[in-house]
Amino acid sequence: MTDEVTGGATAAATSTVTVLDPFEIRVLAVLAEKEALTPDNYPMSLNAIVNGCNQLSSRDPVMQLSEETVQDTLQRLIERRLVSGVSAAGARVTKYEHRMRIKWTLEQDKVAVLTVLMLRGLQTAGEIRTRSGRLHEFRSVADVEAALQFLVDKYPPLVARLERAPGTKEPRYGQLLGGEISVARDDSAFGASVPSSSAPGSRVGQLEAEVAALRGELNDLKAQFEAFRQQFQ
Repeated sequence: MTDEVTGGATAAATSTVTVLDPFEIRVLAVLAEKEALTPDNYPMSLNAIVNGCNQLSSRDPVMQLSEETVQDTLQRLIERRLVSGVSAAGARVTKYEHRMRIKWTLEQDKVAVLTVLMLRGLQTAGEIRTRSGRLHEFRSVADVEAALQFLVDKYPPLVARLERAPGTKEPRYGQLLGGEISVARDDSAFGASVPSSSAPGSRVGQLEAEVAALRGELNDLKAQFEAFRQQFQ
């Protein structure tokens, strides 16, 4: 049994959005988060982005991405014009910044809401207000709901509103950057968000995510083998 997605989040609408894989969503969200939390260190270096992606707090799911995986992910985001590389005069490394405001014409309150959903998964409006922190100061849950509705009403939509699950008082919201949402649930707990196989774009996104995950695992194994080999030289 699954929750139905409402608010215009149809397969036809989501299929017109460039579907991002989980690594791309994580990197993009980290850039948006750190822009607000640590503006003095923004744009971000590759190493800082890797640390942000692998952060244990405020992340669902927790990831362990290699530097090479993040570099490949940044390149894909640059090609999609969601990230820009910044090379300052005299700087030793390229730094990176997100372009979500320009790409989707978003003000900071909408960026904050979208970032929380990208980093933490399905959330209620109340949870988003509590967890938005320094990303944006929402005065009330109603302000969060207004920002959510804007993201739901965009074409194509960036966020979907899910029906309330049995025993809950508030609906949850999820971002649609990774494709259409299908939420499995049982009688005791909410399930995890996974791409719906009914939407062609979601299937492609799922396959891309699997390939990216395998690539990251391979890179990590190579690094571990190299470290092991060096012990005997």
